[in-house]
Amino acid sequence: MKKVPRSTNKTYALIKSTIVTCVVLLLSIGVYWLSFEKKYENKVYPRVTVDGIPFGGNSKDEVSTYWKKQNIPFEKATFEFRFDTYIATVSGSTLDLGYDATLSATQAYAVGRSGHFFRDTISKFFTTSTPLSAYFRWKSDIIETTLDELSAQINIPVQDALFQFENNKVTAFKASSNGRRVNKENSLDNFNKAVKSLPHAPSLFIIINIPVDTIYPKVTTDKANSFGIKERIGHGYSEFQGSIPGRIHNVALAAARINGTLIPPGETFSFNETLGDISAATGYQSAYIIKEGRTVLGDGGGVCQVSTTMFRAALNAGLPIKERQAHAYRVHYYEEAGYKAGIDATVFSPSVDLKITNDTPAHILIQTNTDIKNLSLTFELYGTNDGRRAQITEHVVGAQIAPPTALFQDDPTLKTGVVKQVDWSAWGAKASFRYTVTRGQEMLEDTTFTSNYRPWQAVYLRGTQL
Repeated sequence: MKKVPRSTNKTYALIKSTIVTCVVLLLSIGVYWLSFEKKYENKVYPRVTVDGIPFGGNSKDEVSTYWKKQNIPFEKATFEFRFDTYIATVSGSTLDLGYDATLSATQAYAVGRSGHFFRDTISKFFTTSTPLSAYFRWKSDIIETTLDELSAQINIPVQDALFQFENNKVTAFKASSNGRRVNKENSLDNFNKAVKSLPHAPSLFIIINIPVDTIYPKVTTDKANSFGIKERIGHGYSEFQGSIPGRIHNVALAAARINGTLIPPGETFSFNETLGDISAATGYQSAYIIKEGRTVLGDGGGVCQVSTTMFRAALNAGLPIKERQAHAYRVHYYEEAGYKAGIDATVFSPSVDLKITNDTPAHILIQTNTDIKNLSLTFELYGTNDGRRAQITEHVVGAQIAPPTALFQDDPTLKTGVVKQVDWSAWGAKASFRYTVTRGQEMLEDTTFTSNYRPWQAVYLRGTQL
């Protein structure tokens, strides 16, 4: 029998030993693998963290429950979007604000379970840590809607100046004005930053300032005209609730005819000359006027509402009042809207006029607006602000006298039993105020306006017609 070399036996032994070792090793790995998988069956593999929190050995439900508990305080969170006096508030519960618990649980559980053997093996056994980030979510459509609703209130369209001049009168005018627009993109960025910092914020009440951009006109007022008109310099206002239809018509008509008037620098504005003839022939209707100590129906009743409002605008602008006369008695229209007695101006062509001088460096444009719905009248004076400041002080209404007993007069044009009031009672009084206009240390005007109002009796017409 042939003898096998000793070296060959050694080789066989080494191979056998190696095979046994490999088999044992593989069996050990297999046992460890099976026990590992058994241990982490339906659980997150070790060394998996979400926002730094380890969740190895937890089930998906346990991971989800953890993040749901973290969301409880966020339901009480309140976001206040703010710009100036515009405010909108949204609660965390409305936004469904918080961590996406289901997503975090799903992502954590999916580590090592991708279905790729080598990638999963590395994730489970050879990676020191698998850090995941919790997803913080909210209903973005609600934020979009909130910002859109606020923008509708905040946004102001820019207005280019409009100036048309024909036949010595401005026929179309709009002063330029800046617009503003909510910067929605930056507002969303501010909200996103606030939301991301919320888990670590000291308070659950978060104020988010809304950035607003200024939009400038392409054509400014001073560029639209050659009269030096740049800005509003004066404002006058009055109300005439309770006026009869004829009076309302006359107020609107007279204001419209004054509208667009230019007062050159250095010239004096005459109300009567500017308005022209006041009669039925020029479109005026019958309304109550004061004539010869009585209130009677006459053409143009209500025109004094317009002169009074112009007077107030001139005072507000700090212009010299060259001629002004108060009414014979107190008219309630001129004490509406918080005005005291004494800031009125009557006109009656040709003897009683309202005259105002333009001592500013530029033309003055008169703009009127009659609000028929709310029965109010506004005068706006545009020109160049030269730094003057007007003040009304020491306004006193005293020496008041009660009105006489009401007077009843027979009227055969009215049926028997009909009583019609044609005049209204008014207390007599003496009113005065000091009107000063300064520019820096310079006193431009220092005048005291006085008004002596007679007590006025109510007058009723009593029908006698059978």
